[in-house]
Amino acid sequence: MDLSGADILDGGKAVRLRWSNGSAARFHAIWLRDNALDEATRDPGNGQRLISLADIPRDVAVERAEVGDASCTIGFSGGHETVFPSDWLFDKSYDRPDETRIWPEEVNLWQNGHAVHGDDLKSLRSDDRARRDWLAAVARDGVATVSGLEATSGSLEDVVRLFGHIRETNYGRWFEVRSEVNPSNLAYTNLGLQAHTDNPYRDPVPGLQILACLENTVEGGESAVVDGFAAAETLRREDPEGFEVLAAHPARFEYAGSSGVRLSAKRPIIERGPDGEVLAIRFNNRSMAAVTGVPFDAMDRWYAALRRLGEIIDAPASQVSFRLAPGEAFIVDNTRVLHARTAFSSSGSRWLQGCYADKDGLLSTLAALEAT
Repeated sequence: MDLSGADILDGGKAVRLRWSNGSAARFHAIWLRDNALDEATRDPGNGQRLISLADIPRDVAVERAEVGDASCTIGFSGGHETVFPSDWLFDKSYDRPDETRIWPEEVNLWQNGHAVHGDDLKSLRSDDRARRDWLAAVARDGVATVSGLEATSGSLEDVVRLFGHIRETNYGRWFEVRSEVNPSNLAYTNLGLQAHTDNPYRDPVPGLQILACLENTVEGGESAVVDGFAAAETLRREDPEGFEVLAAHPARFEYAGSSGVRLSAKRPIIERGPDGEVLAIRFNNRSMAAVTGVPFDAMDRWYAALRRLGEIIDAPASQVSFRLAPGEAFIVDNTRVLHARTAFSSSGSRWLQGCYADKDGLLSTLAALEAT
């Protein structure tokens, strides 16, 4: 988008830029100098900043601002000059009314009836457009499925290779989800599991979880996913004070099911960033320890809100259910989407393998594909 004009404000402490669509935005001189794109400020190969804030005079000012050819040339006191593309400045504008965004702009909140995006592993390996769309679905919806895996141990690594690397934990590179004698985790039984996020006792939690099916001849054992952001939004609309109390005070989560392992983390059920935007949901009743971070006067309110959030999560209206067949897998954003399963019979065989990965690898691969 082309610029139509520029005005120097407050003796050069800021600049107001105007675009051809009628919009305008102000930029501080210090911000413009710090974010200059020229080779003296940023490495032309990797884009990393070559200067520190200490290299910029405290009283830096804009002395010249000229618009032309879809760009703006800025001349600073001290003689430095740089050129900004007009589209870049429009995208990076921070001059807007104060507003609190609850949910990240790119996410799509969903409930029962949501069509989970899926594709075949062969297509995802060979077609960059298909892989981009699949990764975009994970970023947008927090969940996607993939078919066409080999129904053999370790094949779930093929899913992770689409975007990144396995995050190894005390459970290993991957873990077996099937009934065990004396299980170290309730996931390794044939019991039903309430919808939950995994490993809330880690700091940080694994950003992504993949579950792949190798065998499934049991009765029951259906999988389900729940959008934790959508559940929290339902709570926020019903009970703003309940939403607030779950976001304002930390829960505690612990795991000590394996010899030599004692994991613990203290984080709120609803985690927000400094700007108020929700970053993550942690919901796992099996792993929640005694809560000590909630004041006495707020504890009743905290438990009431947690109970209501659990009711929303458990409601059929919140859940999308499916049955995995051998060679099928699904991936969830473990900071947002909860997964569950129904109980299953002791006859037959249900064998899933799971692993974790970091979300930054997926988002990086997606961004690279979108830039091509």
